[in-house]
Amino acid sequence: MSGLCVEDYFDQPTFTYTFLVYDQATRDAVVIDSLLDYNYPASKIVHSSADALVERVNLLGLKVHYLLETHAHADHLTGAHYLKSRLPQARAAIGEHIAEVQKVFAGLFNINIATDGSQFDRLLQDGETLECGSVRVKILHTPGHTPTCCSFLINDRAVFTGDTIFMPDYGAARCDFPGGDAATLYRSITQKLFTLPDETENYVGHDYPVDGRRQACKTTIGEQKRGNIMLNADTSEEEFIVARNERDATLEAPNLLLPSIQVNIRAGAFPEPEDNGVSYLKIPVRT
Repeated sequence: MSGLCVEDYFDQPTFTYTFLVYDQATRDAVVIDSLLDYNYPASKIVHSSADALVERVNLLGLKVHYLLETHAHADHLTGAHYLKSRLPQARAAIGEHIAEVQKVFAGLFNINIATDGSQFDRLLQDGETLECGSVRVKILHTPGHTPTCCSFLINDRAVFTGDTIFMPDYGAARCDFPGGDAATLYRSITQKLFTLPDETENYVGHDYPVDGRRQACKTTIGEQKRGNIMLNADTSEEEFIVARNERDATLEAPNLLLPSIQVNIRAGAFPEPEDNGVSYLKIPVRT
């Protein structure tokens, strides 16, 4: 990919990929789906992954324009808020439909936060293009997993799809979270992603290797259309909805769902410390 470099960073505990995308000549860059290292049993945050990313940015002499979020993740904590303290020129951005997600989870956790997306520096609209120096990021709203999911088409050559679609041998995103919908996901993939040229490189946000293959995050739109086991060019909407709903009925909630959502709808910030100087997250109890 002439001029454009993509570096991927895999977090084994959460099976998450973070991407550093930059122009080799101009040093303009964006970060996609950063994370914090969170020890859930100890409720302990460390910044090893984020600090390593900052060190790489500094080593390469990059200017990070945006910290892009494909959606409000339910399986890891975003590093966007922390990274802004280390990369003060960078702005945090997410799809404009984050407000819908905030309203749902502010009610679920009974927390008092703004539900207009104002925690983020920029809310992204379908079809707009971010001009990050020589790095151009076209926003594709691809809901279905969550209402706010976006894919990022960079320089018309590579699309970063977050949880919307995975490697061809694993399939597509679950649709059983609040606001998720299998029919919507089908249309997002077939009417947005599958209309891109076959040679478009596709970088996925997670990977769960099957049949002993090596960890991977890169495929192409053509390979997805030809061989995605859950949704390819020959899959009907009805077939996909049935298969997706059956699969979702067998899935457990992600391990980090409760802490992740509370932090991620705040753009990576934690609740204000209480009078003892400690910040707390909530765990709803269901009986």
